[in-house]
Amino acid sequence: MTPQDYEALQARLRSLADPAYQAFQQKLVPDVTNLLGVRVPALRQLARELVRGDWRGYLEAARHDTYEETMLQGLVLGCARMEQNELFARLAAFVPHIDNWAVCDVTCGGLRAVGKCREQAAGFLTPYLSAPREFDVRFGVVMLMDHFIDEAYIDRVLEWLAGVHHEGYYVKMGVAWALSVCFIKFPRRTAVLLESGRLDEQTLRMAAQKLLDSNRVGAEVKAEIRTRRADRKKSQ
Repeated sequence: MTPQDYEALQARLRSLADPAYQAFQQKLVPDVTNLLGVRVPALRQLARELVRGDWRGYLEAARHDTYEETMLQGLVLGCARMEQNELFARLAAFVPHIDNWAVCDVTCGGLRAVGKCREQAAGFLTPYLSAPREFDVRFGVVMLMDHFIDEAYIDRVLEWLAGVHHEGYYVKMGVAWALSVCFIKFPRRTAVLLESGRLDEQTLRMAAQKLLDSNRVGAEVKAEIRTRRADRKKSQ
């Protein structure tokens, strides 16, 4: 990608900015200071266009001046076709630039290629679960949630989630979210972990709230969750 092409891309990003959406998105990611206000579908479309051309050249030239460009790079990694070793190497270089939940979660959701090499991907991802940086850990957790919660991996996923020990809010919320998905798909096995005493109280509360907010959980189960939550409060 030539410098002129790159500057044209920057101009296009700015042209896609919506001030009203910027104000809305700023409330969701209040710590981000470099928002343009480009909607995610527009970024996905731009990523698809980039991977039809010199996407490697784009990634070599790309900067992290704006929230949108960092997200765009994550989307390109999800769209582009490459060997698994190249994907893992490029992800390892990209993940340190994730500094908010939205870039993390959108990137993770797009990385469907890991479904073709999950055992290798698991080996790549599990070190992130014990990383010191908050959004490194969330990346590992959300990747597990998006691509590993099925019969083949559920027992390992539950063990991996139980082993996450990080005080960051976005880590705890990510683990709680993942546990809620595990419970919806594998309620009995997940309930064993939820009742084991291995999870901290904040994560348990967050997971319970996720389940109470879900339309995929029945009224009877929600009533039981409320009862158990009340019992825990009494015992504290």
